[in-house]
Amino acid sequence: MRKELPKAYEPAEIEQKWNKVWLDECYFKGKVDRNKTPYSIVIPPPNVTGILTLGHVLNNTLQDILIRWKKMQGFSTCWFPGTDHAGIATESKVEQFLRENEGCSRSDLGRKTFIEKVWEWKAKYGGTIIRQLKTLGCSCDWSRERFTLDEGLSSAVKKVFVELYKKGYIYRGNRMINWCPVSGTALSDEEVIYKEVKGFFYHFKYPLSNGDGFLEIATTRPETMLGDSAVAVNPEDERYKHLIGKMIDLPLTDRKIPIIADEHADPEFGTGCVKITPAHDPNDFEVGLKHSLPIINIMSDDATMNEAAGEEFVGMDRFECREKVVYMMKDLGLCIKNESHIHKVGYSERGDVPIEPRVSDQWFVNMKELAKPAIEAVKNGEIKFHPQRWTKVYFNWLENIQDWCISRQIWWGHRIPAWYNDMTGEVYVGMEEPETEGPWRQEEDVLDTWFSSWLWPFSIMGWPEETEEQEYFYPTDDLVTGPDIIFFWVARMIMAGLEFKKEIPFKNVYFTSIIRDVKGRKLSKSLGNSPDPLEVIKTYGADALRFSIIYIAPVGLDIRYSNEKCELGRNFANKLWNACRFRQMHGGKSQGFHDLSGVDSDMLNSDQKWILARLNKTVDSVNAHLEKFSFHMATHEIYDFVWSEFCDWFIEASKSSIFGEEGSKEQSLAVLDYVLFNILKLLHPFMPFVTEELSHSLGFIGDDASLMFEKYPGYGNNPELNDFVNDSVIVEFVNAKFEMISAGRNLRASYKISPGKKLSFHIKAGDEKVKTFLEKEIKMMRKLLNAGKLTVGMESFADLYDGPAPSVVTDKGTVFLSLKGAVDVEAEKSKLEKQKKEIKGWIKGSKAKLSNEKFLNNAPEKVVSNARLHLVELEKKLKTVEEMLEVLDVNG
Repeated sequence: MRKELPKAYEPAEIEQKWNKVWLDECYFKGKVDRNKTPYSIVIPPPNVTGILTLGHVLNNTLQDILIRWKKMQGFSTCWFPGTDHAGIATESKVEQFLRENEGCSRSDLGRKTFIEKVWEWKAKYGGTIIRQLKTLGCSCDWSRERFTLDEGLSSAVKKVFVELYKKGYIYRGNRMINWCPVSGTALSDEEVIYKEVKGFFYHFKYPLSNGDGFLEIATTRPETMLGDSAVAVNPEDERYKHLIGKMIDLPLTDRKIPIIADEHADPEFGTGCVKITPAHDPNDFEVGLKHSLPIINIMSDDATMNEAAGEEFVGMDRFECREKVVYMMKDLGLCIKNESHIHKVGYSERGDVPIEPRVSDQWFVNMKELAKPAIEAVKNGEIKFHPQRWTKVYFNWLENIQDWCISRQIWWGHRIPAWYNDMTGEVYVGMEEPETEGPWRQEEDVLDTWFSSWLWPFSIMGWPEETEEQEYFYPTDDLVTGPDIIFFWVARMIMAGLEFKKEIPFKNVYFTSIIRDVKGRKLSKSLGNSPDPLEVIKTYGADALRFSIIYIAPVGLDIRYSNEKCELGRNFANKLWNACRFRQMHGGKSQGFHDLSGVDSDMLNSDQKWILARLNKTVDSVNAHLEKFSFHMATHEIYDFVWSEFCDWFIEASKSSIFGEEGSKEQSLAVLDYVLFNILKLLHPFMPFVTEELSHSLGFIGDDASLMFEKYPGYGNNPELNDFVNDSVIVEFVNAKFEMISAGRNLRASYKISPGKKLSFHIKAGDEKVKTFLEKEIKMMRKLLNAGKLTVGMESFADLYDGPAPSVVTDKGTVFLSLKGAVDVEAEKSKLEKQKKEIKGWIKGSKAKLSNEKFLNNAPEKVVSNARLHLVELEKKLKTVEEMLEVLDVNG
C-alpha cells in the first residue's frame, strides 16, 4: 500500500528527496544512443562568481522544460552545463576579497601567486551557482560540467587564436579603444553601456595666433582640450575658408595648433568649428590619421592627468581637471557660456564609470569575413530567432560590424599565445612557446572572456579533438538566452561554429523576457527590488517559482514580477495535491490508468467523454505551444484544464458515481486515473518535483522508475484516445451544462443566499436537442446546484410558475432561480431600495467632482482617471440593483 499523502503539500522535503534520487541515479546523463534522435542544449555559462538571480531562474527553467519534454518524447537528450571564468568580474571579486581578508592587492602578490589565489577562491566559492541550479531542478548532465579555463577548453582557445592569426584575421595594432579606468583594461564596444547624463556644452574662445580674433569651440569634455592637435572647419564653410592653414594659440598650453579643412566639421552644427583630440575621441582619431596630426595622450591608465597635460594638472582626476580647466578659462576671459545638455555617455559595464577613449596597442579580430556566413545562416532560415524581430537587430550589427578588441590588461584568463623577441623585434604566435633560443617573453595580456565563450557549443564537447559527443550532439538544437548578449555571444557563436566546425551551432534561438518589478523597473540590488530566488524557493517551493515565472512571461514582452505572484504556482500545486489526495482516498490505481484498458467506450457518460476530449485538445495545444516556444501559453492551457475543467468540474461531477450513488465507480476511477496520470506527465517538465512525488504516491510509477522516462502525451503516444474524442456535440453540450450550473450558482450568490439552502431552478432549453440532453443530466445538475427542485423544458419560468425569478441567458438556454420562499421579498426590496438611494448619492457626488474644473486641472492624471473609473463602476452597480428590484416587482 502506498504511503498516504499528507494533508498539506510541503515542497522543501519533497524537492530535496527527488533531487537526491535524480542525481544519485544519474537520470540526467546524456547518452549517445544510435537508436534515438539526439536533442541537445548548451547552458549559457553563468559567471563563476555568480549567484542565482531571477534571470537565471527564467532562463534555466525554460531550458529544463525543453530537455524534459524532449526526453519524454523519446529523444536522447543532453543538457551541457558549465561556468565562465568571467575575467574582469572574477579578478575584481578576488582582489576585493584579498584586500578585505589578507590586506594585499594583486600587484603585491605578483601574477603567479595572484592566479593561484584566484584558483583557490574558485575552488571554495565558484560552485555556488551550480548548486543553486540543482536546487531549481535543472536536469543538466552534471558529469559533463565544464569551465572555460579547463585544460581542454584552453587548448581550443589557443588553437582558434593561432588559426585566425595565420589567416590574417587577428592582428596587433595601435588603435582607438574603450578603456575602463577602474578595471585598468581595454573593453570591446559591446562591453560599453550608454547612459543619459546631464552635462554641459562649454563654449570657449580659441585665439588666432595672428591676433585677428578667435574661433568659438563647444565641447562636453573641457579636460581633453589639453590634448588638442587641431581645429577642424568644413572646407565648404565660407565663414572659415580664409582661416584654413592658420594657427591657433591653444589656451592653457604653450602649443600652437593648425586650423584644418575636414568634412568631419558640420557647418550646421554649433559654430561649425570642431576641436580635434586624436588621442581621446574615436572620430578625432580618424581625422588625426588622415591629417598626420600628433596623438597626445594626456591621461594615465587610471584616468588621472599625466605630464602631457601640463605641470599644474598632473595627477588630477579627469573630472577634477575639467572643473579646473573651466575655472581657468573663465579667469582668462575665454569662456563664452555653458549650456545645459543631456547626452549619452559610455560606461564600463563592469566598472560602472565613464569609459575613456584612448589610443593603445591591443589585439584585434577583423570580423567582416567571419560575419558573412553568419548573416546568411539566419537569412536562409538555417537558424531561427524567437521572437523573430531580433533578426533585424542581429543583421544591423553584423552588417556594420567593427573589429573586435580581444586583449585585456588583467591576469585572470587565457593568456595570449604570442611571444616577443626584444632583440630581433620578432613576434611568434603558436600553441606553445618558441623552441628557438632567444630572449622570448610572452604577451602579458589575456583574451576577452567572450573569446572562450564563442567556442562553447563545440569546445564543451571536446573540440578540437574528435569526440563521439560532437559527432552525435553537435549541432545543438535550441539556445535559450537573453537579448542583451545577442552581440557578445549569440552572433559570435554562430560565426565560430561556421568557421571552425563548418556547421551552425544551434537551430533555434529563444530570447527570454526582461524581468522587471511591478513598477516596471529593471531588477537591481541598488533599487532593493531584486529578490533572492533561494528565499522565494524556501517560501513557495521551486515548482511554484518555476511555474509562476513562466506563466507571467509572454513571448517578447517584459515580465512584471513580484514574489506574491508565486502564490499562483503554489496554489496550483496545492490544487493538484488535493485532487490526488481525493483520488488516493478511494483505493489503489485502476487497471486502465495507463491506457484506458478495461474501459468500455459505449458505457462512458457525457462528463467522461467530455474530459477525455478536453484532455486530448489540451495535449495538442500544449505540444503546439512548446513547438513554437510559447511557454507561457502552454502553462495557461495546463492551468485552465487542471484547475477548472478537471478539478472544479469533472471531479465534482464524478463524486456521485465514485461514492457509489449512481453509475460505475470502477469506470469513473479508471477515467479519473487516466486523465490524472496524463496531467502529471503533461505538467512534469514545468513542475518536476510535485509531479514525480504524486506519480509515485498514486502508484502510477514504480519505486525504481521516474516520471521523466514516461512517454509525453501526444504525438501518437495516446492512441487509445482516438476511440473517445470524436463526439464534438457532447463537448459542446457538456460545456453548456457547466455554464448553466455556473449561472445558477451566480444567481444564488447575487442574492446572498446560503450555499447550503435548497433552491428551485428552471432551465428553458434553447432547442429540443438541448432539452433532451439536459433531462438526462438533471440528477447531477441538481447536486451541483444544491437544488431541491430542477425542471427543464421549452417553456419560460413565468409560463409554469409564479413569483419572482431572476435569470441568466447562456449559450444553450436560460437559467431561472425561483425566489419564492428563498428570500424575504419585501425585506430584500427594502434593502435594495436603500442601496439604490446610497448609490445615486455617490454618483451625484462623483459627477460633481468630475465637473469641477479646479479638480480636473490640479489633480494628478491618475487620480482623475480613477475617479472616472469609479463613476463607471457606480453606474454599473446602480443598473444591477435596479434590475434586481425589477425582478422582485414581478409577481412579488
